[in-house]
Amino acid sequence: MHRVQVGIVFDRVFFLQLAGKYIALEDIKDADPCLYTSCKQILDMDAEFIDSDALGLTFVREVEELGHRKVVELCPGGKNLVVNSKNRDKYVDLLIQDRFVTSISEQVSHFAKGFADILSNSKLQHYFFQSLDLEDLDWMLHGSEDIISVEDWKAHTEYNGYEETDIQISWFWEIVGRMTADQRKVLLFFWTSVKYLPVEGFRGLASRLYIYRSHESGDRLPSSHTCFFRLCFPAYSSMAVMQDRLQVITQEHIGCSFGTW
Repeated sequence: MHRVQVGIVFDRVFFLQLAGKYIALEDIKDADPCLYTSCKQILDMDAEFIDSDALGLTFVREVEELGHRKVVELCPGGKNLVVNSKNRDKYVDLLIQDRFVTSISEQVSHFAKGFADILSNSKLQHYFFQSLDLEDLDWMLHGSEDIISVEDWKAHTEYNGYEETDIQISWFWEIVGRMTADQRKVLLFFWTSVKYLPVEGFRGLASRLYIYRSHESGDRLPSSHTCFFRLCFPAYSSMAVMQDRLQVITQEHIGCSFGTW
C-alpha cells in the first residue's frame, strides 16, 4: 500500500491459497521436500508391497502442539482405515490438504483479509492473485537484488555543506565501495530506515538521498534524519578516521538504532 519493500518472498503454497487454488503434490515440492519425497514414494511403491501393510499407515497425521504430539484423523474413522494401493492417492491428497490448508486456514483467512482491505473491491481478491505470477509478486514484496550498487547510490545523492568534488565525499564513497554487502545494507538503513530497495533501485524511493556537513567536532559519529533521507557527518581529519567512524555505525546492532533521530 505504501510502496515499502518488506524483504520477504511468498511460498508457492501460500500464494496458491490466497488465489483460492487447489494444493496438489507438486505444489509442496519446495515447501516441504521431505513430505513431498515420502508421498512420491508411497505413490510409486509396488502395489503388492503396500497392500501387505508393511508401512503400517492409516489415514492419520501426527501433529506436535505445545510440546505434545497428537494424532489427527484425515477423514472420519481414519485411525481404522489402512492405506493400500487403491486409496493411496486419496491418502496423499488428504495428507497434503490437512498439512497445508486445514491446519492453517484460520491464519490464512486473516492474512487474506489484509490484502482484501487494500483492494477497492474485496471480492476481486482471488482474481487479483490469479492474474499475478508468484515471481512478480515476490519482486514487489522483496524489491531489488541484495547487492546495492554504489554508482546508483551516488547518482541519487545530493550534498549540503559539501561539494561533490570535496575530498570528504571522495573518501566516503571509496569507503562505501569497500564495504561488504551487509555493511552497505546497514548503512542504508541507518541513513534512511529503508532495508530493501524497490525493484527500480534508488530511483524508486520517495526521495533522493542527502549528505549534510555537520559542524560538530571530528571525533563525533555520523548521525541521520531518516525521515528526510539525510546523513550528517563532520569534516574528518583523514580517510582512516572516517572509515573508523563508519565502521562503528555499520555494525548490525548499532546501525538499527544508535544515531538516528
